[in-house]
Amino acid sequence: MYERYFGLRELPFSLTPNTHFYLNSETHQQALELLLVALKNREGFIKISGEVGTGKTLICRKLLNSLDDEYVTAYIPNPGLTPESLYLAVAEELDVEVDLALGGHNVLKQINIKLIELASQNKRVALVIDEAQAMPEETIEALRLLSNLETESAKLLQVVLFGQPELNELLSRPSLRQLQQRITFQHNITPLNRQALQQYVGHRMSLAGYNGPTLFDRKAVSLLYRSSNGIPRLINILCHKALMSAFGQGDRVVTRRHVKRAIQDTESVTMPRFSWLSLGGS
Repeated sequence: MYERYFGLRELPFSLTPNTHFYLNSETHQQALELLLVALKNREGFIKISGEVGTGKTLICRKLLNSLDDEYVTAYIPNPGLTPESLYLAVAEELDVEVDLALGGHNVLKQINIKLIELASQNKRVALVIDEAQAMPEETIEALRLLSNLETESAKLLQVVLFGQPELNELLSRPSLRQLQQRITFQHNITPLNRQALQQYVGHRMSLAGYNGPTLFDRKAVSLLYRSSNGIPRLINILCHKALMSAFGQGDRVVTRRHVKRAIQDTESVTMPRFSWLSLGGS
């Protein structure tokens, strides 16, 4: 690969969400700050939505890493579960021992006992659910019942939902209006603008060990922005392939030509119209 060629310690544009490469862009910073403030204020439900590839899972992991010992977290990455499976997953995350033979009601009861115990220790409990748009409707209703657990003065459990725009459509159903009304804070993650994209690329290159002159020239960055629409996942794919192209040709600067080749090799990305006129240019 191209790591040694460009003086890198690691690949800068891996698709695996890695908080080491987290960039505090405006939209991500707003999401993370909202989450931390809402959790501190013991708000009930918090919703973070965004298109595929905008960085929801990265923010989710950044949140989990940012919470101090005051918090106990339960993380559900794949919530396409039955109500009973959801309760069991939460119980497992909170180290609750349950007797499966006694059914879901007993699991919920044991979770409640655990939450009261944690509250007596001045612990806050946050249930964080990624890809929440995949939850069946009956499981969302079970989640609402789970959030009903409370003392006379405070909720015992706070819930953070991360999901694609389909989550908003799901929660808008009349049958789920009770949960929709409990969402006190929400934020929609937007794609990066051109300036943020340039910062994003430089930030990841620097953290990967690059310390030379600007590697992606101005035209390359412009084409990256127009072709990716500012979606971080697509930026990563295109930058990785553009670096491979530059390395393969023995070039020390990533130009528009390298980005074009990356676009042509990526089915999920189309060449911006204006670029076809100068397809052979650099």
